[in-house]
Amino acid sequence: MRIAVIGAGAIGNLVAGYLKLQGEDVYLVGRQEAVRAISGSGLKISGVRGDFQVNISIYDMLVSKPELLILTTKTQDIEPALKDNFSLIKDTIILTTQNGLAAERIVAKFVPENNILSSIVMFGATYLEPGKVVHNFEGSWVLGNLFSESMDGRLLSLSLILDKAFPAVVSEDILGMKYLKVFVNANNCIAAILGVSMQEAFLDPQVSRVSVAIWREGFKVISKSGLKLVSLPGFPIENVTRLISLPPEEAAKIFSATMSKLSRDPLYGSILQSIKRGRLSEVDYINGEFVTLAGKCNLKASLNKKLVEMVHEVEKNKRFFSKSEFLTATERLLN
Repeated sequence: MRIAVIGAGAIGNLVAGYLKLQGEDVYLVGRQEAVRAISGSGLKISGVRGDFQVNISIYDMLVSKPELLILTTKTQDIEPALKDNFSLIKDTIILTTQNGLAAERIVAKFVPENNILSSIVMFGATYLEPGKVVHNFEGSWVLGNLFSESMDGRLLSLSLILDKAFPAVVSEDILGMKYLKVFVNANNCIAAILGVSMQEAFLDPQVSRVSVAIWREGFKVISKSGLKLVSLPGFPIENVTRLISLPPEEAAKIFSATMSKLSRDPLYGSILQSIKRGRLSEVDYINGEFVTLAGKCNLKASLNKKLVEMVHEVEKNKRFFSKSEFLTATERLLN
């Protein structure tokens, strides 16, 4: 299968690199700095599987029509990416990988819904610089179709290819899984506000207490909305429900211990990675998803709303909050 990956960030580089190493016909599309780095020195991947240098073609636009387009840009970059490459994607299957629930809706502005498949990445990676990424931890690649309630036969064929890079799982209810993935990503905002790795941020149980409150507020919104959460590979619903049922101090200690062992290498969440690259983050499509859903149900998601505002303040002012500033700003919103 002829594959193109648009987005030469952490996830795009990782999946393109591993597919290329497995002999797949794949090329990358990225920004000029990525094109220069990877064209000149190859794509460098380090981390849990070892160190690799991958010789892979990369361009600043699509140069040939792919059978499969894997879209790995941030959600806010989807529209310009598809506009720039529209002539070569009209009849292509497009696979989304973005966090949140907005990606498919944006892609549907450009191609028929039948051309769009969804995925959830459960593996973790960190972007170091153009052409260099760290593979932090393993995980599955969940595939599904948000626009069809019946099982899509194309997903099985696709899973056989993508399984060469990461264990591919086909879901019959990817919507419920996508909402649970919002919980997985919802604490990235804290590390971004503080400007530190996930491990460093959550080493402090006081900070981890805010994380548990994020989940508690989000779960309340999901429950009131009538939506159904579906367990993810390696992350069952009980990871959330058990923790939020415990006393806050006890839950915070458990969360802190879990996150400190997340990866041997420093893990910088997707939101902070964008900020460090001088770009807008995807926080509106993660924590903002709880805020949007709450508004539709005449509820409030005050803590998540505050965290979204704080991330945007960091983006605007280029200054991270101190831990004391962060705890003071969130304290009254924890209950």
